[in-house]
Amino acid sequence: MSSERGGEPVYKLLAAAEWAAARAAGRYDGSAVDRRDGFVHFSTAGQLVETAARHFTGQTSLVLLAVDPDRLGAALRWEPSRGGALFPHLYGPMPLAAVLDERPVPEDVPVADAVAALLDRPR
Repeated sequence: MSSERGGEPVYKLLAAAEWAAARAAGRYDGSAVDRRDGFVHFSTAGQLVETAARHFTGQTSLVLLAVDPDRLGAALRWEPSRGGALFPHLYGPMPLAAVLDERPVPEDVPVADAVAALLDRPR
């Protein structure tokens, strides 16, 4: 499915070391899970806290990226998850020019709470 979400950012939560490697390479090819699945996983603002709780609990040194879906082009597809919700998936590398904002995830609170607080702060 194509992106028709009105240009609202999509989000990527990833390890700070992965983001540093992507910046050095000039593009982000995805995490080990992304590469295994064949696409880069993103979440909408409404999906992000659950994604953080489900897949990143207990992890530290994380970065939250806000990404412009329009800059990802036709490689971004909205596809149903196992539960039926549509999630943004990028079939190809993410160009760094698509990143609107990057923020370190605070480590002094649970990751889902930290992500929720970051979403509440204006960019």
